[in-house]
Amino acid sequence: MRRFFTSVWEVIAFPFRLLYNILAFPFRAVRRFIKFLNTDPEDTPLAEIFANIATKTEMQQGVLQNIEVMRKHLLRAVGVLTLFIIAAFWAAVPVMEFLAAPMGGLENLQAIQVTEELGVFMRVAMMTGIAAAFPFLAFEAWLFIAPGLWSRDKKMGLIGIPISYLLFLAGMAFTFYVLLPAALPFLGGFTRIAEFWAAREYFNFVTGLMLWIGLFFEMPLAVYFLTAIGLVEPKFLAEQWRLAIVLIAVLAAAVTPTVDPVNMGLVMIPMIMLYFISIGMSYIARAGRRKAKAAAQDALEETGAG
Repeated sequence: MRRFFTSVWEVIAFPFRLLYNILAFPFRAVRRFIKFLNTDPEDTPLAEIFANIATKTEMQQGVLQNIEVMRKHLLRAVGVLTLFIIAAFWAAVPVMEFLAAPMGGLENLQAIQVTEELGVFMRVAMMTGIAAAFPFLAFEAWLFIAPGLWSRDKKMGLIGIPISYLLFLAGMAFTFYVLLPAALPFLGGFTRIAEFWAAREYFNFVTGLMLWIGLFFEMPLAVYFLTAIGLVEPKFLAEQWRLAIVLIAVLAAAVTPTVDPVNMGLVMIPMIMLYFISIGMSYIARAGRRKAKAAAQDALEETGAG
């Protein structure tokens, strides 16, 4: 009889428990997230980590678990990116018209191949989807590396996601409003050959350049995070600035559509400035890492003394 009343009570209470769990879920999620932000990892040197991976079974299992976690993050990122690209189909034509403005409109571009218009449409939709999904992709990257960061670096990284998006958009805007107005007249007026540009070549050129320059503008934040997890030292970056300029010149030559020094310089100048800004960000990240490490050590000593 007792079991019967218990079953009846569970049936009656189930809707109320369900409602309570639904209402409490956001608060529990926020509490877990705040706890996650304020949890510091163990500070283990990289050399010791690699040695433990080679010798300890539990460390090897941890690496396999991290690979599985990375796979889940990648699957979520690819899934959301696919949804954004599909949604961008409705905005692809207005974006194409906007990007074709330097040429006087879409009517001044030609489709030579049968599938060229479809290919251009898909490429522009892909670029639009990537630009729109960038904050989510950055958040997934943060979620993956955050367990290895100090609490201060986790919070700075979370704040850095909208900043990284603004930097990405700034790089794309720099390409469209600064680089293209300088490059297109040079490309179109180099000889007396009549200009009948194919739509595929033009949009491949524009979208590729915008995406690459947008990614280059992420350099300061990337260096900050690499320093925060101990993979990069600011002293090394400061000492190797000459080599960095050479590498920047190679990258600028690779992504710049022309071989003239003017357009290459337009790409190199902001990249060099971003590199030196990255050095400053690296020093800030190292100082924060040392401060967090000292605070954790003091807390550990106080706990041990108590």
